[in-house]
Amino acid sequence: MVSELGKTLRSLEGSILITGHTGFKGTWLTLLLEELEIPVVGYSLPPTQGSLFERAKRTGKISEEFGDIRNLKQFSDFLSRTQPVVIIHMAAQPLVLESYKTPLATFETNVMGTVNVLQSAFASKSVKAICVTTTDKVYRNDNSGRRFVESDALEGKDPYSASKVGTEAVVAAWQQIGKMGQSPKLISVRAGNVIGGGDWSADRLIPDLVRGYVSSSEVQIRNPSSSRPWQHVLDPLRGYLLAIEHLLKGDSQPSFNFGPEGESLTVAEIVSIMKAEWPNAFKVKLLTEATEKIEATALGLNSDAAKEKLNWTPLFSQEEAVRRTVQWWRRVLDEGMDPTLAVRKDIRDHLGRVSPTSTRQ
Repeated sequence: MVSELGKTLRSLEGSILITGHTGFKGTWLTLLLEELEIPVVGYSLPPTQGSLFERAKRTGKISEEFGDIRNLKQFSDFLSRTQPVVIIHMAAQPLVLESYKTPLATFETNVMGTVNVLQSAFASKSVKAICVTTTDKVYRNDNSGRRFVESDALEGKDPYSASKVGTEAVVAAWQQIGKMGQSPKLISVRAGNVIGGGDWSADRLIPDLVRGYVSSSEVQIRNPSSSRPWQHVLDPLRGYLLAIEHLLKGDSQPSFNFGPEGESLTVAEIVSIMKAEWPNAFKVKLLTEATEKIEATALGLNSDAAKEKLNWTPLFSQEEAVRRTVQWWRRVLDEGMDPTLAVRKDIRDHLGRVSPTSTRQ
């Protein structure tokens, strides 16, 4: 039986285009849409070595093209050929530390890449709605730990967060353009630190620890007292789909936050949960706050708008999100489970928890 989630999207009788479908979140979203029996196409850079997309052998599983969103003509041509009804724009340079090394490429991808996507989508006759994913790091952060609401001021400190503030500015501009005539509906969505099985990104806590396990090496943990709104990847992805469906029904809210319940856990607390869930797997060394000047020490999101308008709530606590991520890796690395099956198992369990009241249609 197909979940009630995605009912409105299925009724559109067209495909959803995911930009960045070879990324961690993009791969999970592709498999979620397949589970919901919603047609999906993808446009992205080629997968990176060790990525979930590569592990799951996803190449050729859907209609896709490997390309760069900075290439306006290539993306526009792909859009014309595939004629999607919805675009979920995830393609980005997503790493804070990498942005210090490649600020120009980060801004080109995150800002002008988004301009190219929206320019093409607004010229399309098929696209009805666009969802642009940004980050919790777009808010002006004084490290007070206060939970940000969608109307709070935006400000970027590092090249990554600044480029994502630029992304939000692009979205706001095209939302204004949309008021001038017939055009796709447009929304931005902001999520916290998303975790889950298969993430292999550089300079991220859980992937670093898993790499340490695979190589039997010690992992140096920076900023152990810093807190983040950790959440399992399926919680915000479900929120994105609910936000798009709500948008298609005429809601004008320009953005939504999706964050976990409870106080944001610290890096040290995440390490502790992982070590308890996978005994003797990790060798760690907690460093002093060596990078606190380039990374925020406290982040939190207020998701009341999503709860009130979308009937969305996170189904997994932060602790359970961490445990499930560890369990996924244990199944794949220690038990030899196929990564695609491991993802589908988590998706079906997640959808099984969704009650009728949490997927209002």
